[in-house]
Amino acid sequence: MDRLEEFRLFLAIVDSGKFASAGRKFARSPSSTTRIVAELERRLGTRLLQRTTRKLSLTDSGARLAAQARRLLADYDEAIDGAIGEAASLRGNIKLSAPTLFGSRHIAPLVRTFLERHPDITLQLALEDRLVDLIDERIDIALRIGHLTDSSLRARRIGEVRRIVVASPDYLKRHGRPRRPDDLAQHHAVTFVNQASPAIWSFQHKQAGPQKVKVSSRMEVNRAETAIGLTRDGMGLTRVLSYQVAGELAAGSLVRVLRDYEVAPIPVQLVYPSARLMAPRIRSFLDFAAGEIPLIGFNHL
Repeated sequence: MDRLEEFRLFLAIVDSGKFASAGRKFARSPSSTTRIVAELERRLGTRLLQRTTRKLSLTDSGARLAAQARRLLADYDEAIDGAIGEAASLRGNIKLSAPTLFGSRHIAPLVRTFLERHPDITLQLALEDRLVDLIDERIDIALRIGHLTDSSLRARRIGEVRRIVVASPDYLKRHGRPRRPDDLAQHHAVTFVNQASPAIWSFQHKQAGPQKVKVSSRMEVNRAETAIGLTRDGMGLTRVLSYQVAGELAAGSLVRVLRDYEVAPIPVQLVYPSARLMAPRIRSFLDFAAGEIPLIGFNHL
């Protein structure tokens, strides 16, 4: 078994948690699979896996090797794809990640259009409201809302959104419209449990400068769709990203308030591990998405 296949077998064991099932993928018996891992550990001079009768887990050395092996194999596979040629290599799978609401509303329709143009490409769309690890989770492209913090990644900026405060017309009719952040003390709010300080809202004004206000949280939720629905029904005010309520603002079911106090726009970016050995199918989708997503209109909210 060559070194690349050795790494593939090792990662199959890590992913499945079992020697036997990993070995079957490579037509090897459990004893043969065990010997290959033992030889790899002997050659590296360190234990990679902790084995018990009930569980298989990575050591620190094993975790580092697994991460490096994934990167190595991804680079190798992309190099092979690139060598095949542009036309021939517009085939294979692409794995995307996007925030749940943005992905379901905007990315999924784009994916359908892209796949209609490229019948030999398949695509996985993972909708996650968390910061995914592109390397460990083998994500080809992720749509990120926020500033890029990982210097090992590359990004293509495609727009920006704002964090805005909204309420229903009925709520504002009953409780009045807040004119300044301090007015929020007289209002109810729908906040998010998965934020560091859900009841503290930040604002920025040209003259007044930055300001933080504690709001009275009537209800805490963990999904933007829920907060938007409750706010539309008159529960109180909520603070969301502008693209999340674009339809409601256009329809008039929600109204934007405190616009002069909104903080700086947040960048929207397509993030990917590296352009150095990017497969043509992935580059094709990146170019397509970068051209189509700004046309959605969220950029102007």
